[in-house]
Amino acid sequence: MKTRAITGFFFITVLIGAILLGDLPFVVFFGWLGAWSALEFYALVRSDTIKPLKTLGVSTALVFSGLFSAYFLGFLEAKYLLLGAPCLSLILIFPLFQKQIFPFNDIAFTLFAFFYATVPFLFFIALGFLGGTYNPYLPLGFMIILWSNDTGAYLAGRSFGKRKLFERISPNKTWEGFVGGLLFAAIVALNLHQYFGSISKTHWICIALIISIFGTLGDLVESMLKRSLNVKDSGNILPGHGGLLDRFDGLLLSAPLVYLFLILVS
Repeated sequence: MKTRAITGFFFITVLIGAILLGDLPFVVFFGWLGAWSALEFYALVRSDTIKPLKTLGVSTALVFSGLFSAYFLGFLEAKYLLLGAPCLSLILIFPLFQKQIFPFNDIAFTLFAFFYATVPFLFFIALGFLGGTYNPYLPLGFMIILWSNDTGAYLAGRSFGKRKLFERISPNKTWEGFVGGLLFAAIVALNLHQYFGSISKTHWICIALIISIFGTLGDLVESMLKRSLNVKDSGNILPGHGGLLDRFDGLLLSAPLVYLFLILVS
């Protein structure tokens, strides 16, 4: 428990610091998280029959993270984001020169890791530049709501949890915990509007609903992945907390949807 608490404190401190220190630390740090999450996924699924193209996959994640970072920082025009496309083509071409029995299994897992573990971080980075210039309050507010949902769900589940949410996938999650997390996230979102501004009170509430619902589903999806592979944690980079996929499972599904929502209503 002590190791978990210490790791959690430093991890949250680094996350908040990366967001508040400015646009460059923000895009570099979260771009790196996206690439490392893909690497973690490859290590997780690798077996005698599944051999994802780790080097190509991580290189693709880094290339796209670099291109999007350069675009958001104003160094590239939007059309140059297409320069990452050849990396995706190479993932399809490279297995021609290997002697795998099921090459498309390797291709599928390689591409899936990019879209599942890396692309959501690019959407999260985009939240910081939604108004054209860097605004740390939207990504910071996103993370605070995500943490609030997890905290509220844990406390409500421990205190009132009876009805299982998805017992087959995650035996500890309950409907009471889900509702508790949603309500706590909504309350926190109201306070974020008071201190952070940036968007309307209604939009902050809608973001809380999206994060609560799809953050919970993202958690369940990652639990389903680990259960299918019979592993407890996605990695060990964070002592007491597991891997990056364990810590950001709620972000993976909710960040693209929050960005889409804000684009549609702005």
